[in-house]
Amino acid sequence: MNESLGHAEQERYSRHLLIPEIGETGQLRLKAASVLLIGSGALGSPAATYLAAAGVGRIAIVDPDVVELSNLHRQILHHDGWIGKPKVMSAAARLREINPHIRVETHAVRFTPENALDFARGHDVIVDGSDNFPTRFLTNDTAFLLKIPLVYGAIHRFEGQVAVFAPHIGGPCYRCMLPALPAAGSVPSCADAGVLGVLPGVIGSLQAMETIKLILGIGEVPIGRITSYDGLRSSFRSITLGKDPRCRLCGENPEITSVRNAETSASASCAIADTEISASELREILAAGFDGVLLDVREPQEHARANIDGARLVPLGTLENHLNEWPKEIPVIIHCKAGTRSARALEIMAAHGFTNLRHLKGGIDAWLAADR
Repeated sequence: MNESLGHAEQERYSRHLLIPEIGETGQLRLKAASVLLIGSGALGSPAATYLAAAGVGRIAIVDPDVVELSNLHRQILHHDGWIGKPKVMSAAARLREINPHIRVETHAVRFTPENALDFARGHDVIVDGSDNFPTRFLTNDTAFLLKIPLVYGAIHRFEGQVAVFAPHIGGPCYRCMLPALPAAGSVPSCADAGVLGVLPGVIGSLQAMETIKLILGIGEVPIGRITSYDGLRSSFRSITLGKDPRCRLCGENPEITSVRNAETSASASCAIADTEISASELREILAAGFDGVLLDVREPQEHARANIDGARLVPLGTLENHLNEWPKEIPVIIHCKAGTRSARALEIMAAHGFTNLRHLKGGIDAWLAADR
């Protein structure tokens, strides 16, 4: 730990230094701390902003994505000038502007079972700002195996939740709450369901708060408790989550001993890998004269904003009402906005006996991005 704060740091953190629970000793703890942030999008943006401003000395960010226009209403680290460029680069530039006294490390790759342990070692806290279940399982398993507290957050439309998972200091892990992956397409992503832009600011800020409390060792950390926020009702509620003695990871007879397992190795889009086609592959198929059904399973208002020529609109919720319109062997290519609903549609059609099914990886978002 550094032994003192410089004059500029004392001025910058002067309001922290006035708080008895922080003071100079606590500020030096923050300066010596290291946080791994998974994702620099909706949740990662406010969490990283406040961690940097608070003086957390080292922030490492893992995020493979590039900035898109549709990100900017909620991902406040980024702006128009960074569209098409790596999010980690945009995030690092902004965080260094916020606080030049911190160190920002960037990894423009996906957080995977192959790199998770190497990325996480040496950090004091892991903050999960991811938007898919396989990555959440992976951050949980990594944190458990390395005995690092995990600050979890999730958002959906007007609602969000925050929790701290740290079985090594008491309480449950994420798998105690969700033992296995939900069925493909059963839980829509923000790309499919939408999210109010200000909501991630609330939840990401709460994640930053719990991270700072963990580093400083102050207050009551919500271990074994989920804080749920309802933006429409302006209400918070606390849900107690007990440790599951049958949990496959942290239970009495654990089965999971590695970060590589069925949940962490699943596709982040819940897609069946060998049925995915890229936007460029779809363009080639259509240009050659596709003799099948190109199916758009989005909602009418989405289709009206942007669509692929020749696509038949059948919203996912009505799909089963139309399945008798096509022979079971006809080639079908399905797309939605980002890939989640199309994966679910593919499962439904396969269960009804359709045998020649594919879907567009990344949905129409990928199709439009490839056309820029």
